[in-house]
Amino acid sequence: MDSLYDLALFLLIYSFVGWAAEAGWYAVTRRKFCNRGILSLPLVLCYGFTFDLLILVLPTLAGHPILSFLAVMVITSVTEGIADHFFHRVGPKIQWQAEHSRLLSGTGKGLLASLAVSAVYYIVYLIIHPLLLAGVLLLPEPAKAVIVWIVLALIALDFAAVFYAVRTGDASQYQRRQAGGGQGKLAARIYNAVWKRLRRAYPDIQAVDGDAKRAIFAKGLCWDKLVWVFLISALLGDIIETFWCGLVDGQWMNRSSVLYGPFSFVWGLGAVVLTVTLQRLAEKNDRYVFAAGFVIGGVYEYMCSVFTELVFGTVFWDYSEMPLNIGGRTNVLFCFFWGVLAVAWIKMIYPPMSKGIESLPALTGKILTWVVVFVMACNAVLTSAAMLRYSTRPEQPQPANAFEEFIDRQYGDGYMERRWPNMVATGGGEE
Repeated sequence: MDSLYDLALFLLIYSFVGWAAEAGWYAVTRRKFCNRGILSLPLVLCYGFTFDLLILVLPTLAGHPILSFLAVMVITSVTEGIADHFFHRVGPKIQWQAEHSRLLSGTGKGLLASLAVSAVYYIVYLIIHPLLLAGVLLLPEPAKAVIVWIVLALIALDFAAVFYAVRTGDASQYQRRQAGGGQGKLAARIYNAVWKRLRRAYPDIQAVDGDAKRAIFAKGLCWDKLVWVFLISALLGDIIETFWCGLVDGQWMNRSSVLYGPFSFVWGLGAVVLTVTLQRLAEKNDRYVFAAGFVIGGVYEYMCSVFTELVFGTVFWDYSEMPLNIGGRTNVLFCFFWGVLAVAWIKMIYPPMSKGIESLPALTGKILTWVVVFVMACNAVLTSAAMLRYSTRPEQPQPANAFEEFIDRQYGDGYMERRWPNMVATGGGEE
């Protein structure tokens, strides 16, 4: 597996390559140069995240070109869909006119465009990535660390500036400030610089009508809504899976993903993925939703299996003995269930859940959202530490520091095996 610094470098490299491709496409089609990213830096991060996912997943599908291409197609479409959602929600006071002129947009342009986009990604992965990999591996680890942390710090500062601009104003306010000529303060200079670039890149950017009579909590598809979708689905998924295994297999066991609480992150994140990627199909025939859920759900389950094995060195499910399985990580039967679940989710479950979430008082909902985020983040970090220690304990029985000593004392092998009786340590976790 590539080290975390290798993955971070590929994130930066492919983000720059994607930015350059978009800028070049825009220059050819519009006859002028323009930074088409959200950031002021020459980076479009969705390309980098997409290639990092491909780097993790495709080696596990070696020798299966059709499955590999299908995985590329789903990963690119889902990542682009999530990136577009973030793109539209980056600031509550602005809205972006839909324009599908992005060079590698894998969504909203039909099956033919998705096939073409996936082919481009696949060719880059097969032909160009090995050369980049050779170059990255030649770099010493200290040099990688310095490059990664410097660029990540610049990205954080860049994003903070953009976030400040879109949170404190809108396109019309920028025009008023320009007319007034007030650019004395540093904040105003940052504000004007960001909006000037955004107006050049996206001429149709508009101010959102802000004369709502009452603040509605988590209106539309936003961060707050997705947090609660994740939490509720993680809870319901854990309950459903526990009863399913108990009634069908006769094995009543914990199905939670974390040390504390009945929450299955696989179900929670799956609900978020289905919500973001399938909303545009909500008004279409059920067969389209089923087909999309069949493919997206299967790839999602496969990726979850790859992630837990590569990062934590653990395997939570193995379908190798089931017919029509794909590497033991998923199978056609469960893909069928994902398709049925997608239809039920988009057509019947999510709409009333969304209305219920929006019925919360705005201030109370916002406070509770961040409480949930903080508690679940702490729970996830502690769980990750316990799983990593469980997978490395056979080779390194003595704790290296006080924190590992606490983990060994609080979450020893006996505790972990009682908590997750089906978990198998492979020793493949990231060190």
